Amino acid sequence: MTNWLPDLTAGSGPLYQRLADSIESDIDRGVIDAGAKLPPQRDLAYDIGTTVGTVGRAYQLLRERGLVSGEVGRGTYVLAQQSETKSDLPPPDVQGTRFIDAPSGKLRFDSTAAPDIGQGAIIAEVLSRIAQEHPYDISSYTRDFPARWYEAGARWLSRNSFKPAADAIVPTLGTHAAVMAAIAALTTPGDYVAFEHLTYSQISRSAGLIGRRTALVASDEGGIDPDDFERVCAQKHPKMMFLMPTAKNPTLVTLSADRRQAIARVAREYNVVLIEDDLYGDLTDDPTPLLAEYAPERTIVAGGLSKSVAAGVRGGWLACPPTYRHRIRVAHKMMTGGLPFLLAEVGTRLVLSGQASDIRKRCIAEIGARIAIVREALAGFDVKARDSVPFVWLTLPDPWLSGTFKNACLEHGVLIDDEDEFKAGRSEQVFHGVRFGVSQPRQSKDVAGGVAVIRRLLDEGRAGYDSFS
Repeated sequence: MTNWLPDLTAGSGPLYQRLADSIESDIDRGVIDAGAKLPPQRDLAYDIGTTVGTVGRAYQLLRERGLVSGEVGRGTYVLAQQSETKSDLPPPDVQGTRFIDAPSGKLRFDSTAAPDIGQGAIIAEVLSRIAQEHPYDISSYTRDFPARWYEAGARWLSRNSFKPAADAIVPTLGTHAAVMAAIAALTTPGDYVAFEHLTYSQISRSAGLIGRRTALVASDEGGIDPDDFERVCAQKHPKMMFLMPTAKNPTLVTLSADRRQAIARVAREYNVVLIEDDLYGDLTDDPTPLLAEYAPERTIVAGGLSKSVAAGVRGGWLACPPTYRHRIRVAHKMMTGGLPFLLAEVGTRLVLSGQASDIRKRCIAEIGARIAIVREALAGFDVKARDSVPFVWLTLPDPWLSGTFKNACLEHGVLIDDEDEFKAGRSEQVFHGVRFGVSQPRQSKDVAGGVAVIRRLLDEGRAGYDSFS
């Protein structure tokens, strides 16, 4: 590399971006070979007349694109492109891997949507039939919901002995939209909504955007602490609480029947509406009665198709006390613009035909095979997983910090989520954990490759990672 200098005359934008683009172009054209060592940052800065910081930003950008890896004490090396890589797994002496499942060549371990098991072909047939049978409905706004949309929701949300009636159902544009419609309909700006410290934080953030305040409730290894829930109710008087009693995201904790009964008692005493997100519970065979069975008069159950059938269908429903139904349906329309006929009809037909259940079974089988890969690869570490749920909660060994480990994985081509992604508010609690999903990589071998990166980082400890090179 002693005779190589980048061409910075082409392109536009900041110098560091043009430098990164020039290096990427030379890699693609074969001017710089895989395995080649890039010039030290100080040397290249001197040669092109810029600062070391500018070159450092360019190298960092190349790492984010999955083109190079930084090895502590050795320098920055060009990675082989995927087509040039002979092994399915990243070689142990290469501190990075380029994947194509995500933007910038990263492997997506930060998503838990249903895995691709061929459901696209099934959905395509359903779409074709709907287009032929309902051309007018597709071309217009949806004003009247057919009875079958409610029936599908009642069927999909049924689990164990919980069997909601059709007149308790609100069809929605996914589970997130269902929950937000309930919050918007049944609370007012300034009201508190209670959350666990660690949960699906997108709901608390969305609630904050419409003026609701967050009240944090403590948890332990068994889940929500009913005593702390009562304390929060007495002090802040929340109107609602959002919770995931079964296979909670991200820790996979499932509440016991006793805790569900205690939460129902406190909610009834303080007049708190409960939102039970059963999106992942739907993937399990957990026999514990739903929270809605302990407090049916104040519990709203939300669920959908995103984790078990297809996230792109955006199929969702909620079951609520009938007195809430009209307000929530109106709020859903106001917040989303309305429910598209095409998507609602696709979800309905998949459920009523039994195809959604068949796809779910196949998704669960695929998830189970991938979780088995994780269990074997991370044996000996503190890993929480369920065979049918598409994510893993990893408690990090000392001295790793959650955010630092996330950055290390990112530098090595793997996108995961640190614990801050799941904090509902500013919390003093520290969990030293990360969550990663296994459902989005195209093939199981990609899962194995990503987990191999995680395992290598765990084995090497922080001495194997440096944010500077």
